[in-house]
Amino acid sequence: MSAERRIALVRAPGDAWTAVDLDAAGDEVSRTTLGAGEAAAWVARTEAADAPRWILRSARDDYPFLLAAGVRLGRAHDLVLCHAILRDTASAARPLTASPRWVRTDPAETAPALFDLDDARAEGDAVAAVLAQYGEQRRVIAEADDGRLSLLCAAESAGGLIAEEMRAAGLPWDERVHDGILTETLGARPAAGGLPSRMVELGDEVRRLLGDATLHLDSQPKLLRALHRAGVPAESTGRWELAAYDHPVIAPLLSYKKLSRLLSANGWGWLAEWVREGRFRPVYIPGGVVTGRWASAGGGALQLPRSLRPAVRADPGWRLVVADVAQLEPRMLAAMARDEAMAETARGTDLYAGVVASGAVATREEAKYAVLGAMYGATTGDSGRLVPRLRRVYPQAMALVDAAARTGEDGGVVSTWLGRSSPAPSADWQELQARATGADADPALVAQARRRARDWGRFTRNFVVQGTAAEWSLIWLAEIRHRLRGFADAERPAPASGPFARASHLAFFLHDEVILHVPEEHADAAADAVRDAAAVATTRLFGTFPIDVRLDLRIADSADK
Repeated sequence: MSAERRIALVRAPGDAWTAVDLDAAGDEVSRTTLGAGEAAAWVARTEAADAPRWILRSARDDYPFLLAAGVRLGRAHDLVLCHAILRDTASAARPLTASPRWVRTDPAETAPALFDLDDARAEGDAVAAVLAQYGEQRRVIAEADDGRLSLLCAAESAGGLIAEEMRAAGLPWDERVHDGILTETLGARPAAGGLPSRMVELGDEVRRLLGDATLHLDSQPKLLRALHRAGVPAESTGRWELAAYDHPVIAPLLSYKKLSRLLSANGWGWLAEWVREGRFRPVYIPGGVVTGRWASAGGGALQLPRSLRPAVRADPGWRLVVADVAQLEPRMLAAMARDEAMAETARGTDLYAGVVASGAVATREEAKYAVLGAMYGATTGDSGRLVPRLRRVYPQAMALVDAAARTGEDGGVVSTWLGRSSPAPSADWQELQARATGADADPALVAQARRRARDWGRFTRNFVVQGTAAEWSLIWLAEIRHRLRGFADAERPAPASGPFARASHLAFFLHDEVILHVPEEHADAAADAVRDAAAVATTRLFGTFPIDVRLDLRIADSADK
């Protein structure tokens, strides 16, 4: 097998590009300067001929230019995404030296700079900086104890490509269906600045029950004062607190607040801003959460309400493949801990039902409270009461998260399965712990330090599990993408999907769920690809350990069925 070709592709001001061929040691072999008008064609020819690994400063900054020209890359190494991992990892003897040059910029910025530092203005300096950073990242990966960091950086970089591809393709969205849902739920669309009719009716009822015809319901201080006058001593207007009170105003008030959230987050204004030509194109941020989970910078892609899923509809001649993983995080915990009893609980069934069958708890609801309490460090309520039962039944899994919590309480760093490490506690946290250890420390200060330590321990407890689940999902995504790239072109195009008008593609991702938009003639094969990719992701992480990662998968015209 021939060696993998590596090419550093650097975009300079004015959209000129430089392509640097690298040998196996990462040293420069040759350099090609490309004008703005010839770069896309050159990259397309090279991709088709050699399928190299492209070294990019940032897929978010560079890839959209290529996608707009119809050019899709197969493999990449994203220096900005990998810098964040290799700078903080505890899995390498000498982590990467932090540099502001390689910190991701805010996606809201109008024109993200290629290199903001004065010494990187010239094209030659930009290329030299990319090559130097790539060399340093290769060093850190090579010095790691095993190949886990290499796999993590490859998966993270694939995620960077996928995020831009999903934005370019968009999620199929039927604006008429969305408008119909809003009208049915909220009432007729109001004139500019007004409220829909159903909200007006509910608001009038709340004001009548509170005896204040001019009450501004969206002002929390005024609403709380009105509630107090009516005999509802709530300290906040949160849903769970209000629901605890028995008063006629609670039901219409909660209904009003629910409709208000829908209107503000995904109402007609959202529809006008974020949906164009039948596509919703959010801005995804791979690794946007410290655990490695994705975030979004616009459109609320990661908080879409279930009530709007009927608006997600495949184009004519195309289908959606919708798949999500049941209880991904506890399954990851079982595999990380090599807890065969917990793995057996998850095999071929709903994991929570398996916990009930083990005898640890009596009901599925108790099982859910107990498992979530174990991963999030619950010590009170139903979760706190039930967690000790899991320690008897699943000792290895509980020992893993308990150890992660103790490390955090002591101010230490924990890592995911592939080597993404948690941040160290803040300087204020460390100073507080130091002050509380003195022989004459104030008891109130000691109590505060203990609370802060336990809080950080709960963070590190969950970090190792949530972060490993994010790694599994990244590999799943990358493997799905790899398989879809081998599919034949569609018989009937979906023009609004841009560079993916004829190609099966990922259209949406939410932590443990994917939606594919595929030609109907490839729907069954795409579903098989999703299942196969899940199996490969599990094996890549955990080898032959027998953990069952269960998928709920369907092929449909709409995401709601």
